[in-house]
Amino acid sequence: MYQLLALLLIPLIGSGLVFAFRNQSSKYLSLGVAVVQLLLTICILSGFDTTPTIDSALQYEINYPWLDIIKSRIHFGIDGMSMLMVLLTNILIPLIILSSFNGAKSYKNSFYALILLMQFGLVGVFTALDGLIFYIFWEITLIPIWFIAGIWGQENKNPQFTTKFFVYTFVGSLFMLVGLVYVYALSTTESFALVDLYNAKLTLEQQTLVFWFIFFAFAVKLPVFPFHTWQADTYTYSPTQGSMLLSGIMLKMAIFGLLRYLLPITPLAIGGTSGYIVLILAVVGVLYGALIAIVQNDSKRIIAFSSLSHIGLVVAGVFASAMLTINKGNLVSEGGEGALVMAFAHGINVVGLFYCSDILYKRFKTRDINQMGGLARVAPKFAVLFMLVMFGSLGVPLTNGFIGEFILIKSVFDYSSVFGIIAGITVILAAVYLLRFYAKAMFGKGNDEVLSQVKDLSTSEFIVMGVLSILVILMGIFPQPVLDMVNSSVEYIYLALIKKGA
Repeated sequence: MYQLLALLLIPLIGSGLVFAFRNQSSKYLSLGVAVVQLLLTICILSGFDTTPTIDSALQYEINYPWLDIIKSRIHFGIDGMSMLMVLLTNILIPLIILSSFNGAKSYKNSFYALILLMQFGLVGVFTALDGLIFYIFWEITLIPIWFIAGIWGQENKNPQFTTKFFVYTFVGSLFMLVGLVYVYALSTTESFALVDLYNAKLTLEQQTLVFWFIFFAFAVKLPVFPFHTWQADTYTYSPTQGSMLLSGIMLKMAIFGLLRYLLPITPLAIGGTSGYIVLILAVVGVLYGALIAIVQNDSKRIIAFSSLSHIGLVVAGVFASAMLTINKGNLVSEGGEGALVMAFAHGINVVGLFYCSDILYKRFKTRDINQMGGLARVAPKFAVLFMLVMFGSLGVPLTNGFIGEFILIKSVFDYSSVFGIIAGITVILAAVYLLRFYAKAMFGKGNDEVLSQVKDLSTSEFIVMGVLSILVILMGIFPQPVLDMVNSSVEYIYLALIKKGA
């Protein structure tokens, strides 16, 4: 219990301290807090048993009364799914903070305080076992990222893109709250406890209504086509650290929410027309995102649409396995496991790609890849590390992106060979736009005057890129520990689909 309590409170207390610490050393204080959080996470992981699920005795659990009148409790706990997402969060936050150290402008203490506040919200989302607490922490994460994107956004002459992002996500969150309250009102226990929400007996019509209310919130956050219109501009014009937070960790809340909340509460809807519609939207998003990425010249927009394509594959895998499980009555959980493995790998890879874009911007003073070139000659260390991160995003064998992508394509193919072939095209299309991006930036003649002034990676840049590259290779060679971590949690969810969908 105390370890999980510390995991929740360290970033919150650290955020307050950094906000009060008004000098340039605040960035080092924030990095120190993030490193302590990472070390605590590693300690928890070292003694973690992957077998408990939310209906069994969790190793780390906080459960206290809060609002007895509506039966909502301060209830947090860690199972395999939570552990993986908490680990991803607490690995990436120190790297995201460190990535800002070599910027042309110096960020204020409030910038780092907001990052730590967001870390607090993210850990809360990934460990909450009460529907109302989950919603509260979901909303907490929106506040710091809105300020980070709006105040420190690049080339932001007006607040239009941050307003659009805020409205989309806030309205989506309200839909989720309405859906959870509706389930709460219809349950016999009238409790927000996650297990009680699972056990609520809803008709097909009621589940369908709840499904679309809750799915809308997750679809916007991921995003799923056609709820993606906020994404490219927000990723492009946010500061690099904001783009990293949004794409590397924040959208993982929605993947986690799909598995933790949506699937077990609405299996009848998923097994019917609603699930099929989402599967079609996800597959369309896979193809659409890849095709749009191919024609982009702005480095950050390429990464944004690449993310849209990869996340479409994640959603397709989750729903393909869920529909097979419900309709056949047999456990088919590979899509859920592949989604979490892919989520972890995608977080590492997309943070790396956005950092590469930032490094390129600092050297060439532009994000237009047509105005770059020749950097490999003067920055060989960056060329190698950039290549490793790119290979992870491509899903090259023995990199972190391979196993999750392979499992997800197989999961979609098991449901429909046509959908599986379309989803598999992402591998080819990703090679087109990422290799084009890499070739334009790293090879070619380039501008000799610009290149003569360019230096290879600084110390902080090398540490961030080096750690990310090591993670790409390690997970590619040893994917089984990640699969083992999430196996029991995912199987519990998909078995619940059989039980409740029968």
